[in-house]
Amino acid sequence: NDKEHKSSKYADGVLVHGVSGKLIKAQTANQRKMVELMEKNDMLFAIGPAGTGKTYTAVALAVKALKEKEVRRIVLTRPAVESGENLGFLPGDLKEKLDPYMQPLYDGLRDMIPFEKLDSYIEKGIIEIAPLAFMRGRTFKKAYIIADEMQNSTPNQMKMLLTRIGEGSKMVITGDPKQHDRKYEDNCLIDICSKIDGKRTKRIEYIKFEFSDIERSPIVRDILEIYGDN
Repeated sequence: NDKEHKSSKYADGVLVHGVSGKLIKAQTANQRKMVELMEKNDMLFAIGPAGTGKTYTAVALAVKALKEKEVRRIVLTRPAVESGENLGFLPGDLKEKLDPYMQPLYDGLRDMIPFEKLDSYIEKGIIEIAPLAFMRGRTFKKAYIIADEMQNSTPNQMKMLLTRIGEGSKMVITGDPKQHDRKYEDNCLIDICSKIDGKRTKRIEYIKFEFSDIERSPIVRDILEIYGDN
């Protein structure tokens, strides 16, 4: 029942008034549940297949919090693990090296924040792109942290990231345990969710998106079915 999933704070279903009048809403029951869970908790693990809107919904929630001055900045991070490439071999400064990895997050931001303002936010550090490898020793206060593709982090990296959260901050961790690019290592998303199951807290939750939540395109379901991911 849709009414059960509608959050009091987002009664009209709109999370963000985006670029060119686009209304950004949670589209599926699990996306609406994700919104509800982030009202009540400081940290949420959103795991499941590609195309379910996990990252897009997380970005919308972060932009909403920034616009409403609930946080002072947005921090975006993800492991730089892709097809065996190393950041050191990519051209450019740190931001340019990271840009290819951050595209899914940028795509969401571009729908929600006008280009010039987005550019200005990034320049001023209101939106910060932070490589996972450089997070140690930092504390994020009054920030909305989105950690994307975290199936490619190690359990130690995951623990390090989670303990960066400071006062007045929220964190969403997304990933798909079945798209795991690190070889011969434990899958830290499965590891952490099993730990949460065993020790429930009032501030940390997780939501599991299913094959049926895929909305990107019907062909994505077909592809995952071929690979036996359903």
